[in-house]
Amino acid sequence: MSAQIEYLQGRAFLSFPEMKDLLLAELEERFGISAADAVHYGDLVYLSNYPAEEKTPYWSRTAMVKPFILRFDSIKDASSELRKIQRSWAPYSFTCFRRTALIQENLPYVNLKARNFPVKIPSSPIGLYVLLDEHTILASAQTTSFLPAGTLLFNEDHENPPSRAYLKIQESLSLAQNFFSVELPGPGDYCFEAGACPGGWTWVLAGLGAEVFAVDRAELAPSLMKNPLVTFSAHDAFTLTPEEVGECKWVFSDVICYPERLLEWIKKWISSGKTKNMICTIKMQGKINWELVKEFENIPDSRIVHLNYNKHELTFIHCGK
Repeated sequence: MSAQIEYLQGRAFLSFPEMKDLLLAELEERFGISAADAVHYGDLVYLSNYPAEEKTPYWSRTAMVKPFILRFDSIKDASSELRKIQRSWAPYSFTCFRRTALIQENLPYVNLKARNFPVKIPSSPIGLYVLLDEHTILASAQTTSFLPAGTLLFNEDHENPPSRAYLKIQESLSLAQNFFSVELPGPGDYCFEAGACPGGWTWVLAGLGAEVFAVDRAELAPSLMKNPLVTFSAHDAFTLTPEEVGECKWVFSDVICYPERLLEWIKKWISSGKTKNMICTIKMQGKINWELVKEFENIPDSRIVHLNYNKHELTFIHCGK
């Protein structure tokens, strides 16, 4: 038979690894959409009744916006049909792993490997496809991420950073650059990090050449305490006013605190006019208060994301003009 394409209703969501339960809970609690009739393909959840105008769940690393079924005879047929639709495609595999790899080899090259920071995320469309069996693909040319399968992975440094939290700021800075076309912190930029200990985020910022005012009750790693680009103060960072800290190119927080307190602190900084750029981790306290998350989302020039390197938390990115 010749290849056949059948377009479907609804959307399909690819959850972050080991977070499908959170995705399903978000669909129910945030959107009021039951996943009882959803079809599951590993971490991919297809809902035929998902409203076209509805937002994408945070716990979805990417979504198939216009899903279709492709039935094909051979690997060559599959790759040829996908190329006819669009240049760039990335796979998600939950079965037929070898066949998926062979199809990908017959498509134009897309970097699916871990990358070195800093990295600039492409702004060209990338499709997502998954083999359901040897002759059937579920795919969508239009997705909600410019990243292959919605995933940004970094080659990790296991020796120098004082904590693995450094990966979160690398990812969030990369996304900020993609969302808002903002420059990364660099030489001559003054940054304020609240709750900096042991210094994973400060380590990244200083590595980019930025000057960092790092505040926490406990000291940073010894190498950072000696770094000439880092000024440390032992203090409760949230009690320092923007006027006391001064003008900052970027303000950061990975503090463990109630989201209500973080929201108040963020609004104080933005209204002060002392910074235009903020990246803050929203730490969840038990069940997620979606109305509160919406308040973060409604702040102008802001995005809420779940990072690949987040756990049960979201990240607030604000880049003003």
